[in-house]
Amino acid sequence: MPQTEARKTLKDAPVMWRRINSIGVILDCNSTYAANLGYAKSEIIGKPIFEHVPKESWESMNDSLKIWFETGKVTDRKITFIRQDKSTFSGLLQATSLYDEKNNLIGSNTVIFDLTKMDDENIEKYKKFFEESSEKLKQIKEKEYEKFEKESKSEYNGLKQMFEMLLKINLNELK
Repeated sequence: MPQTEARKTLKDAPVMWRRINSIGVILDCNSTYAANLGYAKSEIIGKPIFEHVPKESWESMNDSLKIWFETGKVTDRKITFIRQDKSTFSGLLQATSLYDEKNNLIGSNTVIFDLTKMDDENIEKYKKFFEESSEKLKQIKEKEYEKFEKESKSEYNGLKQMFEMLLKINLNELK
């Protein structure tokens, strides 16, 4: 899937973002996700999501996938993640589904909050980013959406849904 203007909002976002396919293989991620895990982006793409959680968290990650398959989203799911250097951090996973033009599930957009970094400064940064990105998506919808091919419309719709979910989170509760 070519990178659209909508997806470019996530490139250097302050939050960790990844896109997976319907079987849990990472299709894309942003620089924040890669840096926080200590990998180059090229080392992440094509890997299963289970490579970034310690074995003790595989069951929790699998439960998260089950919830996603059943409901189309995952909210407030605490999971331990593992970095390349084997250090771990507690993350909070939020995921929304991505569908094709025939409404078939093709993947998810997932945002992960590193709970060790939930201070007032970062919370304000996240809120501002969610609001600005949501506004940017509105502008894209007004100016370009009708010109998009089916894949780009699908991507846009998935990202719009993701930002709507993120804007509803009370980030102060994550401290």
